[in-house]
Parts: sequence; structure tokens; C-alpha cells
Amino acid sequence: MRDRRETPATTDQTTGTRIDRRDLIKGAAALGVSGAALGGALSLRPGMAIAAQDAAAGAGLLTVSQDQQQVWIKNFNPLLPEGDSRWPTHAGIHEPMIIYNTIKGEIVPWLATEYAFNADNTELTFTIRDGVSWSDGTPFSAKDVLFTFNLLIENTALPGTGGVRGVLESVSSVDMPTENTVRFVFSKVYTPGLYDLGHQMIVPEHIWKEVADPVTFTNETPVGTGPFTEIGTFQDNYWELHKNPNYWQEGKPVFEGIRFPAYPNNDAANLATLNGENDWAGNFIPDVEAAYVAKDPENHHYWFPSTGATVHLYANTTRAPFDDPNVRKALSMALDRAQIVEIAMYDYTHPADTTGLSDAFTDWKSDAATGAGWAEQDLEAANELLDAAGLTLDGDVRKLPDGTEMVYDINVVSGWSDWVQSCQIMAQNLEDIGIKAEVKTYDFTAWFERVQTGDFDLSIGWSTGGATPFNFFRGMLSGQTALEVGEAANENWHRYVSEEGDSLLADFAATSDVEEQKRIAEELQVIYAEQAPAIPLFPGPQWGEFNTTRFTGFPSEENPYALLSTYAYPERLLVMTTIEPVE
Repeated sequence: MRDRRETPATTDQTTGTRIDRRDLIKGAAALGVSGAALGGALSLRPGMAIAAQDAAAGAGLLTVSQDQQQVWIKNFNPLLPEGDSRWPTHAGIHEPMIIYNTIKGEIVPWLATEYAFNADNTELTFTIRDGVSWSDGTPFSAKDVLFTFNLLIENTALPGTGGVRGVLESVSSVDMPTENTVRFVFSKVYTPGLYDLGHQMIVPEHIWKEVADPVTFTNETPVGTGPFTEIGTFQDNYWELHKNPNYWQEGKPVFEGIRFPAYPNNDAANLATLNGENDWAGNFIPDVEAAYVAKDPENHHYWFPSTGATVHLYANTTRAPFDDPNVRKALSMALDRAQIVEIAMYDYTHPADTTGLSDAFTDWKSDAATGAGWAEQDLEAANELLDAAGLTLDGDVRKLPDGTEMVYDINVVSGWSDWVQSCQIMAQNLEDIGIKAEVKTYDFTAWFERVQTGDFDLSIGWSTGGATPFNFFRGMLSGQTALEVGEAANENWHRYVSEEGDSLLADFAATSDVEEQKRIAEELQVIYAEQAPAIPLFPGPQWGEFNTTRFTGFPSEENPYALLSTYAYPERLLVMTTIEPVE
């Protein structure tokens, strides 16, 4: 699934800004979406690949499986969506001011050493780190940060990193109160913007001020502050990225660079990983213990924490009877999540609860909302709710009040084997309560268009993540994200609106007090548990595999200093600056 397809631009899930749809494919990967099953894997000249790996290992190059493409395109523009530039242009060549560490639930200072809101949260000020140089030796300063954001403000066609474009709509000005601080003044208080602004990649003013068109600029010889900045060999099916000779963290990185063989699809990438050719990968591998670990238990490892945003079954709430929360709860109680997790997901994750929140938010969860009951299989209770809703059972199928049989498609992307199998199990489960469901597979573009425009009855899909639960609930129940059917929405595909939820989201965005945000999040969880706006299935595993034959220092369940997934942005900087070659 990790291919980046040439698809049209679309709207960012979290902020309503324009980004490339390929970013959403990348985001979906982090949520536990897979490509085709391992069967029928392709062999990409394995003898040559292994020989090249051995040669590269002697040069201290780490082999990474990330993008799936047949031909590499030379584009290192960090102001475009991550899917439009070569990995790791974002959080590798270029760096942000801060890093949110999902596993530890904390902000790590990076190009900024501090940040602070003023008393009424109308201003956010970052203190910029001293002693940093660009890879060409030019000193880095707060002027570069100010330049980057002014460039984004002046060029509205530049999406910037993640959801920063949407946040900038609430920023009235950016300035430098002192020579080492940058201040953002908000026209509308929006404290979650801390993460979007802090995660924006920074570019060097002395290079980019000469760029005629930053939207089309491919930045083929990048100058960054990141640990790896020097482009080595660059061929159609192989390229190298070497370490920054002027990196600001003394003694880092510890290894010489990264090499990227081209893998056209998930199967080819998995084959190389199973053969020991990849040192670090972020792919779905079916039955990873038997397929990967067992081949070399000492060196082959994986870690799939359930911190990706929760995967849901979406029922279109603009269509009866799915506009009835009790019907949505009945559907939910028909599902055997334990079977879905065991069979379709290989026990890589666990069933969701009635908060909808993944394991990234264990400290946020409300006991009052986790036990609402409708996320557990209970066929008797499900049938009672459907009976009460006037959906009568006629033989083996239920009918709507007008006599129409309850027969629906469950939409899913073809080739995403874990999701397809999840849908097959759900279809069987729904038959047990008299609802006929057929699994309908589409290629990604067709599936995505249907969920975006609300052209579906039932569909599996990802939800929205972030450093706090704000983005998740905004995508679940906000009127700001519930577009009219026919309009392309990148969250709230089910078109559910809670006026009380919108009010709480506004209160959340208006405070920077974490304890107050947690109190508000508890109320949002209660609304979710009462209304079941969508049907949570399981938290998304964040795929990550590593091989310690040549390199060590990767995060793992035993050493969870950051997420292992290559898709973890910008946390992968923590990994890149920790990995070491085996002596």
C-alpha cells in the first residue's frame, strides 16, 4: 500500500487546508492500512540487491524501505506535502522547531529551545536555538524561521508541513520581538496550532530568497539543518543520502548515511525485508513472527504500537436508518472485534472502546466513556435496538419501515488485505442481525472519492490523529468538518454534527491549560459514547521493523524512546540521531 500514487490535490484531514492526496495515503499507512498480502511477492534481482547491500554496509549506509515507487524523482522541497518530496526531506534533511513524542506524550525542543503562550493565548513565542548551522556552514537564526513563515503566508499555493496552512489562517502576524525569538499573533485563539506551527520545516533564507517560484522549486541540492543533507548517488532505482557535515548535535549522526533501493510495491519491499536486505522498514507484514522474526530471531525485530488513529466503520448519517444513534450502536454490537483483530489484524492491535481514542491517548481517556457497552458484541441487545427502531425482521433480513430490505455495501480499498478481511468478517457479523452486507472493493482513488463525497452507506476508514484528542473529535462530530454530501471532505466522512461538541472544541482551542483540555476532552468522549457518531474497530498499529545485523539503537517495546515507524513524523529525527552501526 505504501506506493505514492499520482493523485489530485485534496484537503488536509485536520485543518481544512489543501494538501496532496498522497499525504493521506502516507497517513493511512500509519493507521494500519496494508498493501497486498505477501503471497506472490516479487523478486527484485535479489542477488544484485544483496550484493549492493553488503557493499553499502561497508560504507556505513543504513538501508530503508519507505516509499514504494519504480522510479525515484529528485525533489527535496520541504514546503510541499511530504508525499511530493523524497523521504526524508521532511524531518531528515530539514527540521522543525519542536517534536511531539507520541510514545512519551511530551514535546521535545529541537530548533527551538522553548515556547510559551501569553496570558490570553493570543500570542505564541518560540525561542530559537543558538549554535546551529545550515549544512553549507551558514549560521542558522530566528531570521530563517521568520522568513519561512512569511514565505508561506505570501505564497498561499504552498501547503507547508502538515496542517500549518490552516493554522496560518488564524495568524494575523509573525515577527521577531528579539534576535532569538519568533512570535505568532493570533486573530483567533487556536492553541492546538502549537503543534502545526512547531512542526513546520524551516528553510534557509540565504538560499530560498533567490527562488523564483517556491511551489515548483525542486531543491535538488538541499541545504538543511537535519542530520542527513548531502545527496550522493541518485539514479532512477537507487539513491543515497549522506550525513550533514555541520550538524548541530555534536557527534551525531553516528552512521554515514541512508540508501534507498526502489521497491515498486509493498510485496517487493517485504521480500527485501524478509531477506535481511532492509535495516529499517515501515511495512505491514502478515504473520510477522513466522515470516520475519523466525528467519533470524536474534536480529529481526518489529514493534507495532497501537498509537495510530482508530480505524472505524463509517455509517453515512445522512441516510436513514444510519441517522439513528441506536441503529449505529446496534451495528456496532453485532461486530466481533476480537475475531477481526485476531484474524484480519494478526493480533497486532486490540478492539477499540467507546471513546474511539487510540493508545496514544491513554492519559486522556475517561472512565465514564470507555464502558458504554456498544463496542462489545451483544447480538441480543443489537436485535432489541433494531426492533425498537421499527426495523423488522422478515425471514433472514430486516426491512425499513417502507418495506425496503436492509441490504448494503461495505466499501474498502482493494489490495488492503487487512481491511478487506476486516470487512468480510463484519459482513458475516451483520447477517446475524438481519442486515445483508456485501464487501465492495475499489481502487484507492475510487474508494477515497466515495467516502470524501459521502457516496456510500457503509465504509471502513481511518480517523484523524494528533498530539491531543482535539483533531480526532473535530473529525468525528464538528460542524466545521461536516460538509454537504457531494463536497469532498477529508474527515467527518459520515457527516455527523454535534452542536455541543462544537462548543466544547472551541473551549478546548481557547485554552493552553492541559488539565482544562483534559476535562473538556472527557466531555467530548461522553458525547461520542452517547451518540456513536461512527463505529470504532481497533486502534491503528504503526508498522515498524528493524534488523540489528548492521545497525542498532532502534526504538522497540523494550526501549520505547520514540515510535519506530518510518512514517512517524517528525519523531523519526529522534531515531535517526540515535541509531548506531554495530561495531
